[in-house]
Amino acid sequence: MESIKQLYRIGHGPSSSHTMGPMRAAKMFLEKHPGAASFEVTLYGSLAATGKGHMTDVAILDVLNPVAPTRILWEPKVFLPFHPNGMLFEAFDAEGHKLDSWTIYSIGGGTLANETYNEQTTNEVYQMKHIREILKWCEDTGYSYWEYVEQCEGKEIWDYLAEVWRVMQEAVRRGLESEGILPGGLGIRRKASDYMIRARGYGGSIKSRGMVYAYALAVSEENACGGEIVTAPTCGSCGVLPAVLYHLKESREFRDSRILRALATAGLYGNVVRTNASISGAEAGCQAEVGVACSMAAAAASQLFGGTPAQIEYAAEMGLEHHLGLTCDPVCGLVQIPCIERNAFAAARALDANTFSNFSDGRHRVSFDQVVEVMQQTGNDLPSLYKETSEGGLAKKYNVEHM
Repeated sequence: MESIKQLYRIGHGPSSSHTMGPMRAAKMFLEKHPGAASFEVTLYGSLAATGKGHMTDVAILDVLNPVAPTRILWEPKVFLPFHPNGMLFEAFDAEGHKLDSWTIYSIGGGTLANETYNEQTTNEVYQMKHIREILKWCEDTGYSYWEYVEQCEGKEIWDYLAEVWRVMQEAVRRGLESEGILPGGLGIRRKASDYMIRARGYGGSIKSRGMVYAYALAVSEENACGGEIVTAPTCGSCGVLPAVLYHLKESREFRDSRILRALATAGLYGNVVRTNASISGAEAGCQAEVGVACSMAAAAASQLFGGTPAQIEYAAEMGLEHHLGLTCDPVCGLVQIPCIERNAFAAARALDANTFSNFSDGRHRVSFDQVVEVMQQTGNDLPSLYKETSEGGLAKKYNVEHM
């Protein structure tokens, strides 16, 4: 299992799989062929179906067009066998002769892979890749999850996580200060600042819940505008973990050092899912994005509140279990409806999972690893129209009624 640095990627929205991944792929192909006279890029499956709404073409053209003319081809009905997010890059000389071609896939969280190359396995950092193994190690040694992260990653991981936390907080603050209409044509207004103002008019639990909503909306709206965010585990689910951590820092005054340890634990849980299943909405639906984000945030919250390793595992398990089957059906291919609201609800659910687990002794029947397996199988069973193609669910219903 590789470094959690690959899970927490700092970049610009709106999509890690549809924007960040294709941009990285374009840069890699350009490095191989800086003297090409022209390029052609074919997008397949989910990338083609929702690529325009996710600005996939813009991400690729921004890299290749300044060097040579680039043509984008769209094949939304063609699904290559390796992964729904397929891309074919081709380079040509001045006479139109093909110099090279490269098929690569954006498999979630900005990660790239194909049949012979996989960024998830190029740099093994963690020997254990299932929570059951890591939980037993914690119970046998007395160490916590974040200490396992430190042992595997080295102390330099804290500098990286400090930068991750800085970017997360800045995204919250920018989102709370911004107003106006989100790009894309749906006419959706930013809501984060309004929610924050209204939440402050209440007291107690209603205020607390309202502030969590506001923080999640703030980051998700920044992502929808192409702002700088952190994949946690993806762009489409980037508002959940920052909202929970920012809320707990503001309301409970947790020190940044403790927040960074919670980020390490959350990253470990997300990394396990990324390694053994998927964090790609195009491959497994939104359960793999918002569901995993909720699980990560629940684990982080449980640790901050003093949960045992077993209680942390239970919180994370509930965060994912209760999102099983969640479809990925973005309206008009934009990371806005229902994505932004889902981030807010998942943040609240993560806090509920923490509370529920901390009332228990951590013992339960269904393990986190089992839920990860079920999530992957559920994703395999979902028809493609519910996996980031905008051909089913809410996306289809909205398009039909607004034509």
